[in-house]
Amino acid sequence: MPDAPRAIFDLDGTLIDSVHALRVAGLSLLEELGREPVDVATYKTFVGKGQKVQVERLLTHTGGIPDGDVEPWLAKYRAAYDPRAGGAGPYPGAVAALRALADAGWRIGVCTQKPEGKARLALSAFGFDMVESVVGGDTIPGALKPDPRLLERALAPLGAGEAIYVGDSETDAETAQNGGLPFILHLNGYRHSSPDALLPTARFDDWADLPALAAQVVAEHDPAG
Repeated sequence: MPDAPRAIFDLDGTLIDSVHALRVAGLSLLEELGREPVDVATYKTFVGKGQKVQVERLLTHTGGIPDGDVEPWLAKYRAAYDPRAGGAGPYPGAVAALRALADAGWRIGVCTQKPEGKARLALSAFGFDMVESVVGGDTIPGALKPDPRLLERALAPLGAGEAIYVGDSETDAETAQNGGLPFILHLNGYRHSSPDALLPTARFDDWADLPALAAQVVAEHDPAG
């Protein structure tokens, strides 16, 4: 019997429209500092390189990092952050698409910059019970995407089948490239560049299209196919 195909997904901007929850935690820092809030479109520009960079970008944009030390503000942010807050939730059709993949025999993992515990909380809250492996920004100390070790860690429990990586951002595209995986781009996420600039193997904006697209990409990539 051939090995089952594997799909690894990014979380923020891919499976979950999470900027609203991220912004809630960020606004708590601005309120403490007496600064004006930023809108959702602006907050999206802070996302994608992990929570430390997110907080650095937020504070720099709104007046600077107090005393030049982001660490206490990062700790406050992490304490305030709840992935279920602010109306955050899965993109329409994302849960059903992953369920369809699982029903078709795929094994599924998540590789995210979000701390692993918060990622697991979000996946549980939003119904992604088909996800078998979760790797976060604190799973391997000092390693964040695009470090391919995170992809390798997410893939390891899922067998040895062909694999794809699905994400929404420049960092995700680079992660897939570094890990030697085909990259499928979710067009409705938080990228800052044109889709073509990310050089995706394939792209989609409707989650209903993802299962067939994933099967096509694997079939074309499999040297034995």
